[in-house]
Amino acid sequence: MTDDEIWAPLRQELDRWRLADRQARLWLRDDDAIEPTDALESLLRITRQSSVPLTIAVIPALTGEALATRLSREDHALVAVHGWSHANHAGPDEKKQELGRHRPAQVVLAELRDGLVTLEELYGPTLVPIIVPPWNRISEELVPQLSAQGFDVLSVFGRAKAGSPIRLLNTHVDVVNTRRQRGDRPHADLVAELVAELKARFGGDDEPVGMLTHHLVHGASEWEFLTRLFEETWHHPGAVWMSARDLLR
Repeated sequence: MTDDEIWAPLRQELDRWRLADRQARLWLRDDDAIEPTDALESLLRITRQSSVPLTIAVIPALTGEALATRLSREDHALVAVHGWSHANHAGPDEKKQELGRHRPAQVVLAELRDGLVTLEELYGPTLVPIIVPPWNRISEELVPQLSAQGFDVLSVFGRAKAGSPIRLLNTHVDVVNTRRQRGDRPHADLVAELVAELKARFGGDDEPVGMLTHHLVHGASEWEFLTRLFEETWHHPGAVWMSARDLLR
């Protein structure tokens, strides 16, 4: 399959949005930032060149002034709170979790509050009050208590569930991970997942489509996919890349 054949379904779907005089709303979240790296520079460069707004989930306990200073030069990048230390507290036979039921809720919530305060001090208005749970997992008992810690929004993976006690801004297509594969995901699979999400939105679901990246583990395949994705979407009238802040207004 050629590159043009791989990307044709996305072009066809966006053409359908254009013909209907509609725009699919897209947003980009990248996880696990700690410090300036070559991989982060690559992410910042390709998003800046394509004018794609970026929300970077930063790990509060592991970061510091170096990353804040670097990101202060990027007008298109916002920051969200990525748990506290990205530490796994689950057992060996469980899926990894930092924000699970393995510790008292008040201990976990206090860490999240500390994380928010830490990043507020480092980033000021660049920070958006979004909590991004490590591994996209959080105990259901914690969710109703997030607002009291200063968070306005929860961002996990998958379609937003109705009746959430806090606003949701989720991601839906993971450029790196699936249950079957870690890294080097076939571009045709990623395009198919994105098109499926767009079709659901065209049918009436108004949830923005979130792309999820992990710059620290990207290889050539991931960078090539993102570069082509931005080329296909940024100037297409059937799609619009939006910042998390604009989506939450």
